[in-house]
Amino acid sequence: MPRALVIEDDEVTARDIVAELGAHGLQADWVANGRDGLARALADGYDIITLDRMLPGMDGIDVVSELRKRSVETPVLMISALSDVDERVRGLRAGGDDYLTKPFAPDELAARAEVLLRRHRRPEAGETRIRVEDLELDLVKHNALRNGQPLTLLPTEFRLLEFLMRNAGQVVTRQMIFEHVWGFHFDPGTNVIDVHIGRLRRKIDGAGQVPLIRTVRGSGYVLAPAD
Repeated sequence: MPRALVIEDDEVTARDIVAELGAHGLQADWVANGRDGLARALADGYDIITLDRMLPGMDGIDVVSELRKRSVETPVLMISALSDVDERVRGLRAGGDDYLTKPFAPDELAARAEVLLRRHRRPEAGETRIRVEDLELDLVKHNALRNGQPLTLLPTEFRLLEFLMRNAGQVVTRQMIFEHVWGFHFDPGTNVIDVHIGRLRRKIDGAGQVPLIRTVRGSGYVLAPAD
């Protein structure tokens, strides 16, 4: 069972996070201040850390910075009420892997944790391809195949498809897509994601092919064959 460390000074928020992670198969421990959180993170070998931005004893930025200085590569999901772009960028540059603003939906927190866990799994030696059903990406040659037939993808389409394939079977939100494919300066109020998803669908879900990209109304998108 994957182990999570929750570093959060608000008891109600911490209990909600622990419960949500537990419901998704993670064993979560809670620490209420930055210094104790850093000590636990250094000593106990967790698979993922959720880290509040503002903590007593030691700030979240300082905690993640110290972890990275000591070569601890455990994925860190930073959580904060500070939502402006400069704060998010600061958290990521300090060593955070993802940034979630309060208030947040519990299922989005769980989804982001699952994405970070998958992303940080050690790939098999020599692994250069991702495959889902009859769809394949070559990460070295930067090309794509569906049922053995080459697909012509633009660079952004390739990154978008790679993100969907790495999270195959899991719903990814628009927010997650624009953060991982376009970056934090992208405006999620535009229809850029919809346009690219539409183009990608036309290229990989052609006539006679089993559709792989599905829209989950009100949530986002998932790459998976139809039931």
